[in-house]
Amino acid sequence: MILAAGAGTRLRPLTEHMPKCMVPIGGKPLLEHTIEWLHGYGVNEIAINLCYMPGAVTEHFGDGRRWGVRITYSLEEDALGTAGGVRKMAGFFDGPCLVWYADNLSRCRIDRLIEQHRDHAGLATIALFQRDDVSQSGIVGMDESGRITRFLEKPRPAEVFSHWVNAGIYILEPSVLDCILSCGAPDFGRDVFPRFIAAGQPLYGYQLASDEGLWWIDRPEDLARVRQAWEESAR
Repeated sequence: MILAAGAGTRLRPLTEHMPKCMVPIGGKPLLEHTIEWLHGYGVNEIAINLCYMPGAVTEHFGDGRRWGVRITYSLEEDALGTAGGVRKMAGFFDGPCLVWYADNLSRCRIDRLIEQHRDHAGLATIALFQRDDVSQSGIVGMDESGRITRFLEKPRPAEVFSHWVNAGIYILEPSVLDCILSCGAPDFGRDVFPRFIAAGQPLYGYQLASDEGLWWIDRPEDLARVRQAWEESAR
């Protein structure tokens, strides 16, 4: 499932005319890069949740056939939160599910992520990326086995205990969806993961290697940097 319901307010004024997931990079929408990457790993059934300007996505991608996938859309009148959006689509999954946030660009090796998830047999495996400025991210602490022991969303400077941040890419066991609250707009980083850790539930971190990477696009200067890096890599 690709989470694409956000409005991308920090990218305004660009996102006054399009949802963040449709911002162009290298001549195609950010979301298109993600769909193509997933399809390259054999993913052919994708759910996408939408809330802000959903028509921009549905008109461009349709049923997904052009990209070799079948897309199911989940329309949200009000944004349900990252976890709430996945909970709404629980019936779409018939086993462990891959969740991917649409507002970042990544080359996460899905095969490696799945292999590690199977090896550890935890409830969830969270892709992690090392970042210098963690003030706008969820930070993660781990033990020697890679099991997550701490999770804190958007820490203040005095609270920083790690520079490994949540990359917004997860493998979740079905039981995780059963535990998501059915009210409000629950968020994985703010609500679900901290509660699981406090209860001693096994969550593991998958550390993105240098040949994978994560390019966040929070502000206009981030978008400019990602676009420049993309152009340089294509030369």
